[in-house]
Amino acid sequence: MSQLSADELGPALGRGLLSFPVTHFDDELAFDEAAYREHIDWLARYDVAGLFAAGGTGEGFSLTGAEIDRVVRAAVAETAGRVPVIAPATAGTAIAVEQARSAEAAGAQGILLLPPYLTEVGPDGLVEHVAAVCAATSLGVIFYSRGNAACDDVTVARMAERCANLVGFKDGVGSIETMTRIYARLGDRLTYIGGLPTAETFALPYTQMGVTTYSSAIFNFVPEFALEFYRTVRAQDRAGVYRLLRSFVLPYLDIRDRGPGYAVSIVKAGLAAVGRPSSRVRPPLTDLTEAELADLTELVKSIA
Repeated sequence: MSQLSADELGPALGRGLLSFPVTHFDDELAFDEAAYREHIDWLARYDVAGLFAAGGTGEGFSLTGAEIDRVVRAAVAETAGRVPVIAPATAGTAIAVEQARSAEAAGAQGILLLPPYLTEVGPDGLVEHVAAVCAATSLGVIFYSRGNAACDDVTVARMAERCANLVGFKDGVGSIETMTRIYARLGDRLTYIGGLPTAETFALPYTQMGVTTYSSAIFNFVPEFALEFYRTVRAQDRAGVYRLLRSFVLPYLDIRDRGPGYAVSIVKAGLAAVGRPSSRVRPPLTDLTEAELADLTELVKSIA
């Protein structure tokens, strides 16, 4: 795959399923590049439209800047052009700009601009933040609306007008009215991505708001099921979607909701459940208990 232009990136991602690979650590919780690259290679063999390196499920929030660069470079090298790798930019504007530049130098195909760290921000500041990151790179940028970066349709339109290489909007809020307003105002100017935890739960109704894809965490350990679910959503097979929700996704959510932070921890546990290399999560996250892992393992077996 050749380097995608900013104009090409959005449509390319919007045509298929996306995922956040987990980041593997060794027994000392240092980045385990060999295990990570093996995982990336396995995922890239499937029909996935893009992989977000060092994202939320990849515990990007717990990685140093140098580690993020290593993770992105490892993902780019291992995919070898088979799948677009999207790199993160996060924290304050200066750090996000630096990360965007580093990602482009590493060969990433795009940038996922995550919310700034901690500080509450108004729409004017958020527009300037996005504009600074977009100006720092020629790559396509996807804005992740979540937490203190949640914004309305007017603000998103201002971002899109300022930034030609802003190509995507990832929703992590779940407001039907806001998403409807954004799509009504901007139409196909952006590619819209579902970004709520366990996005399968929201995938079917979101198609009515112009959202053609979403990031699937469960793709990390049950890729065939995740792809079947995505195809069923895109076919608008309502009965099929609810069958798959009942068989796996909803019971999975019941386990996920037993502990704070389990939206990440359960994905690494899922790898262990299917017998693939996994690792502990970094603090302040905590791993599933042995009993919870056993429950997850039985659930996975039920759809094998």
